[in-house]
Amino acid sequence: MSRYLVTGGSGRLGRSVVAVLAGAGHEVISVDREPRAAGTERSIACDLSDANATAELFAEVRPDAVVHLAGIAIPFGRPDPELYAINTGLAFSVLEASLTSGVSSLLFASSPTVIGYGAPDGWQPAYLPIDEQHPLAPWNAYALAKQAVEGLVAMVVRAHGDRLRIGAFRPCYVITPEEWAGAPTQQGHTVIERLDRPELSAVALFNYVDARDVGEFVLAWIDRAHEIPNGATFFVGASDSLAREPITDLFPRYRPELVEAAGALAVHAPIFSSERAERLLGWRASRTWRTELAREDVS
Repeated sequence: MSRYLVTGGSGRLGRSVVAVLAGAGHEVISVDREPRAAGTERSIACDLSDANATAELFAEVRPDAVVHLAGIAIPFGRPDPELYAINTGLAFSVLEASLTSGVSSLLFASSPTVIGYGAPDGWQPAYLPIDEQHPLAPWNAYALAKQAVEGLVAMVVRAHGDRLRIGAFRPCYVITPEEWAGAPTQQGHTVIERLDRPELSAVALFNYVDARDVGEFVLAWIDRAHEIPNGATFFVGASDSLAREPITDLFPRYRPELVEAAGALAVHAPIFSSERAERLLGWRASRTWRTELAREDVS
C-alpha cells in the first residue's frame, strides 16, 4: 500500500480522485483549507499558500505521490492578478515541499483553457482534434496560470531530471456523479440543460469528462509515472462530445471557427484527443453522458 496526498481533495474533482485512490487500496491524505468529513481517507486542514506550513505537512506525512488539484477552479473566480498569484503560488509551494520531503511523483492539474478558445478577439484551432502538441494561446489569468504550471513541470525536469517524476493533465469539463443525477454543474446548468441547449456546452467546445474517470487516470499515471516520459502533459476527456446531434452539424451554428479544421472528425468525436493517455498509460474514459444519465433522459 502506498501513501498518496491529494491537495484540494474536498473539491468537486478532488472527492472522486480521493475515492478512486482509496478504493484501489492506497492510504490517501486529502488536504484542503476546509476539509470535509473523512471517509476511508484522512482529511487535513492546511493553507498551502503558507510555504512553511506546507513543508511541515509534507515532512510529517511523507507521501509517496502527490496530486495537486487545489486552487481557484474557474476563470475570473478572482481578479486576474490575485487569481494568477494564488494558483502559481500554490504550485510552487507544493513543488518545493515535494522536492524537500522526497516525494517520488507529482501530478499537477492544468486545463484545456490553455489552448485559448473563447478569446474575445477570436480564435481558430490549428487542427482537430486538438492534442498536446497544439499551440497554446491563454487569454485570461486562469489559463495563463495553468500554462505557467505546465512550464514549471518542464523546468523541474530540466533542473532535477528523474529525481522527481512529474507531469500535468488537462481535465475536460468535469461532471460529478451527483451532477449526472440532476445537481447543477459548475456553471449552474444541469447536464440535461447542456444537452438540450447546445450553446451552453459550446462555450467549452462540447468537452466533458466524468470525475471518476479522472480519478482512474490519476491512478494510472501514478502507477506508470516511472515508465513514461518525464514531464508529459495529457488531455483527459470523455470519448465523445457532450451533444445529442452530430458534432460537426453544430459547428456552423455555435462554433463556426471550427468548421474549416473539422475535416474527417467523427460524428460524435471529442474535440480534445486523449489518445496520448491511452497510448502511454492504457487509460480511456469508460463513462459517457449516454451511460450515466437516466435512460429516459437519453435520446
